[in-house]
Amino acid sequence: MSNSRSSRISLIGMPGSGKSTVGVLLAKRIGLAFVDTDILIQEQEQATLAEIIARSSAFVLREIEEQVLLDMPITDSVISTGGSVVYSPAIMERLSAASTVVYLRAQLETVDYRISLAPDRGIASPGNHTLEDVYNERAPRYEQYSDIVVDVDHDTPEAITGQIIAQLDTL
Repeated sequence: MSNSRSSRISLIGMPGSGKSTVGVLLAKRIGLAFVDTDILIQEQEQATLAEIIARSSAFVLREIEEQVLLDMPITDSVISTGGSVVYSPAIMERLSAASTVVYLRAQLETVDYRISLAPDRGIASPGNHTLEDVYNERAPRYEQYSDIVVDVDHDTPEAITGQIIAQLDTL
């Protein structure tokens, strides 16, 4: 990895796209630290994301997420972000300037299935939005901010990790 942006990788995508799973594998394979911003938020707030949404709102969670991601140091690492980071131009400008942004692109059906396996997962969206609404709102934003796009519907996390590494090598 030659430049600092290639040793700083930010993973974006919908909940269930594999950011945390692939992030850990990627960090191990290329010898970087792993940072999960959802865990940073939970540690700061002493609550799960679902609890934060339940006690406040999805918009409060997004505000907390923005504060955490703007305040955290961006060091040589793989950063797994929350699915709603793309709503904050400030976060995305910071991540884009400091890291290579990798979009783990999953189809709606894949996201729906994976979320059904973890029903207590918090999704930062207004209560009246369906998963399809959230997906359709976010997908163009993920595309807009990504340096690399990897489709995750049919491959194992290990194979996805290999695809990311191969694309990083071409940057």
